[in-house]
Amino acid sequence: QVQLVESGGGSVQAGGSLRLSCTVSGYTYDRYCMGWFRQAPGKQREGITTVDRDGVITYADSVKGRFTISRDNAKNTLYLQMNSLIPEDTAMYYCAARLGYCSGVLHPSWEYNYWGRGTQVTVSS
Repeated sequence: QVQLVESGGGSVQAGGSLRLSCTVSGYTYDRYCMGWFRQAPGKQREGITTVDRDGVITYADSVKGRFTISRDNAKNTLYLQMNSLIPEDTAMYYCAARLGYCSGVLHPSWEYNYWGRGTQVTVSS
């Protein structure tokens, strides 16, 4: 059974930091490109960053320079370090797995095979 479980969300003030984790099980982790998405109320789910099977990383402009994605294939875990948080970062954050390579592209959500249930991040001003 495939499972992706996010953790690490919470409430912080603007300028603060959070580190999200996503632990995966039930499939061969290193065969998948891994990504983080977020969805704010009333908005579409947005892909913000991916780390590919070969370590290539891609960021959306909205988080570039503030967020850092990493993956530990030995631990089957994906991370998202979020610094300099702003209220606009408030959303539910999801990790997702896409079979194969992402090749430096932020693919749309429907191209991902597996999803976690999300963890809430709230940033107050």
